[in-house]
Amino acid sequence: MIDFFASLSPVMQALIATFFTWGMTALGAALVFTTKKVNQKLMDGMLGFAGGVMIAASFWSLLSPSIEMAKTGPFPSWFPAAVGFLLGGFFLWMADKVIPHVHPTSPMQDAEGINPENKRRSTLLVFAITLHNIPEGLAIGVAFGAVAAGFPSATLPAAIALAIGIGIQNFPEGTAVSMPLRRDGMSRRKSFLYGQFSGMVEPISAVIGVLAVTLMAPLLPFALSFAAGAMIFVVVEEVIPGSQENGNRDLASVSLMIGFTVMMILDVAFG
Repeated sequence: MIDFFASLSPVMQALIATFFTWGMTALGAALVFTTKKVNQKLMDGMLGFAGGVMIAASFWSLLSPSIEMAKTGPFPSWFPAAVGFLLGGFFLWMADKVIPHVHPTSPMQDAEGINPENKRRSTLLVFAITLHNIPEGLAIGVAFGAVAAGFPSATLPAAIALAIGIGIQNFPEGTAVSMPLRRDGMSRRKSFLYGQFSGMVEPISAVIGVLAVTLMAPLLPFALSFAAGAMIFVVVEEVIPGSQENGNRDLASVSLMIGFTVMMILDVAFG
C-alpha cells in the first residue's frame, strides 16, 4: 500500500485517503438500515473513542511535527504551533457562531448560528457534522502535503495512519447524524443519505490543505497546528460533552483513553 501511495500525486493521495474516511462515515450512517435506535452505551463509547483518536491525532500527527518543522524556520519553535493552534480553534468558534446548526444530542431550541429557526432539523444536523469534518479533511491534506514538501519529520506511513485513525472515528459521526433523523420519522434511505453527506466536505478540505502547503511550504507548521486547534475545539465543544451527557461518563472516559492509545500506536508505529 505504501508503494502504491508513493506513486501518486499528493492531491490523489489525499483524495483516496479522504474517500476512505468518507466511506467510514457512510458505513456508520448505514446502521439505520439495521435498527432504528443504537444502544446509548455503545454510542457514548464510540463517541468517547472518537474523541481520544482526535486528541491523539492532534498532537502526534499535527502539533508535534509542526514544532519539529519550525526548528529550522525564522520563528521560535513554539511560535507556529501556538499561533496556528489558537487560530484553528478561533476559526471553528467563529464558524459555530455563523453557520446555523444543531448538535445531534441537542433539542432544536439549542440550535446555534444565524437564524437556525428557519432551517429544518435535518439540515441543521448535517451542517453540524459537516462543519466539524472540515478540520479532519484539512489535517489529512496538510499531512500528505508535508510529505510532498519533503519535510524530514513528515512520512507517508504517518499520513496514512492519520487517515486510518480519522476514518475509524468517522464511523460514530455518521451514526450520530443518521440515527436522530430516523428517530424523527425520516425514511431509512434519507437518513442514510443525510448521514453520509456530512463526510463529503473532507475530500474538498483535504485538497485545499494539500495545495496550500505545497504551494506555500513555509506555512506548513502553521497549517498543521491550525488543523490541530480546530480538531481540539470540536472534541471539547461537541464530542466529549455528547459522550457524557447520558450518564455513561466512565464508559466514555475509558473509551477516550483507548481511542487515544490506538491513535498513538498507529502514529508512532508508522511514523
